[in-house]
Amino acid sequence: MKRSKKLIIAILLVINIGLLVVIAGALFGGPDLTQESKDILVLASDKYEQPHGGVDMAFMVHLENGSLVNYTPIYPGGMTHPNQTAPGGMQGQMFMHDCLWDGIDSGTKYAAEIVAYNTGMHADAVVVVYDEGIDNIINSIRPLIVDGVESNLSATDIIRSNDAYNGYPGNEHVQGNMSRADAVMVLAKALSNASKDPIKKSTMVEAALKEYSNGNIIMKPEGSFTRLLATKGFEKIS
Repeated sequence: MKRSKKLIIAILLVINIGLLVVIAGALFGGPDLTQESKDILVLASDKYEQPHGGVDMAFMVHLENGSLVNYTPIYPGGMTHPNQTAPGGMQGQMFMHDCLWDGIDSGTKYAAEIVAYNTGMHADAVVVVYDEGIDNIINSIRPLIVDGVESNLSATDIIRSNDAYNGYPGNEHVQGNMSRADAVMVLAKALSNASKDPIKKSTMVEAALKEYSNGNIIMKPEGSFTRLLATKGFEKIS
């Protein structure tokens, strides 16, 4: 399986809201992600780092007629908004890491604008996935097997154990030797392997439903991704 496929399975496992929300998908508006070329910006956020969470990693997922074509990792370090000032009394321009500070509605808009300004990529929808939501889904099937070894680490700690923190001061004592994107792939592979067990997959989907209800998985515009799942189904996009 291609690396992109493994990552998207991991992303979908934590944002897949299952059959129960297919009904809700018909009730909300939003762009139809099942038609033509569409891009979804996925924000991985530390929920309690600052108001509404700090964005630690992002990916642009590219779909053609609802089917995965590729993804692009977007590490938010250094990316700033073209005209929004930093929130919370901080100085200078708004960094992508801080885009959610003033709320989800404005934050997802700012995130899309930052990515467009810095990369030229434009998002048709934005998904925020909090680390707490990922951890609760992983907890539902523990122990998670990571690189052949049972692990009880949190999602964040799994990534941190492999992340070299390239370009950041003080990283000379960090043991990880991977880019942030590759460190995320280690977690993605573990989740992908776990999903091959039908019982674990069902458990994770049920846990994801709960995390969506708890606000640990957020989609803007509402309903856009549910319509994709309703039309294509989980297996078609994974």
